[in-house]
Amino acid sequence: MIEVNELTKRYGPTLAVDRLSFTVKPGYVAGFLGPNGAGKSTTMRTVLGLDRPTSGAALVNGRRYTELRRPLHEVGALLDAGAVHGGRTATDHLRCLARGNGIGDRRVREVLERVGLGGVAGKRIGGFSLGMRQRLGMAAALLGDPGVLLFDEPVNGLDPEGIRWIRQLMRSLAAEGRTVLVSSHLMSEMALTADRVLIIGRGRLILESSITELAERFAQGVLVRAGAATELARALRAAGADVAPEPDGGLLVGGLAAPAISELALRHRIVLHELTPRSASLEEAYLELTNESVDYRAEGRAR
Repeated sequence: MIEVNELTKRYGPTLAVDRLSFTVKPGYVAGFLGPNGAGKSTTMRTVLGLDRPTSGAALVNGRRYTELRRPLHEVGALLDAGAVHGGRTATDHLRCLARGNGIGDRRVREVLERVGLGGVAGKRIGGFSLGMRQRLGMAAALLGDPGVLLFDEPVNGLDPEGIRWIRQLMRSLAAEGRTVLVSSHLMSEMALTADRVLIIGRGRLILESSITELAERFAQGVLVRAGAATELARALRAAGADVAPEPDGGLLVGGLAAPAISELALRHRIVLHELTPRSASLEEAYLELTNESVDYRAEGRAR
């Protein structure tokens, strides 16, 4: 489990994280979202003991990272895929990490195979693509078979097959009962990967929610298609609903839930062809929630 309690981090006059609190429990993937400069990477670095908090605490399984006796067995992380020695082979890189935590060569081979690098284990990292380095970083994170995992932008440089693979990997790790925290700017990918989201801006928590709860909060109405669309629209408005015609002949209905629309259509003997609740995408919800937290904005962006 990851616990962040009233965490504050300053770099001189700059307030990077401001009294941030959240908990990530085992068994699900938590998406860590926010604009550039929101404090995501600083928070992860503090959890991993790379930055000292100005105040508050960031704990792994109830302890600070620096208190963990064999940290790779409790927490694994991928923060920067480029932070490797290009002259080493993939195997040697992992062996260096493994020896300080009592991990044998067999486990090194296992994680290289799991991330798809078994065939290039003896090649120097300097010749690896960014996607291959990301896979090597995942292997390093998994090396000690930890129960807590943190990934910062893990799909950078991956092709579509690699993105799908890492999505499936993170979900399988959570299904095994591990704690998984992942940051990303790819909202469409987070919508497919994360079970819950933590959205921060200017170092503060804006929202913590499940994907389902977020969809319900930003519901845009119900898309309805019927043979007698004009008659149905009249009946819906009489019932107090907001009805907006769609370009393709459908009706976007607000103010009435799908079951109530279905019952109304039945009373009026109108056959329904489609009844689909429509919600904002994760990207649309995210942009609305973080609109006031964006430091750098291109011309033409709505405020």
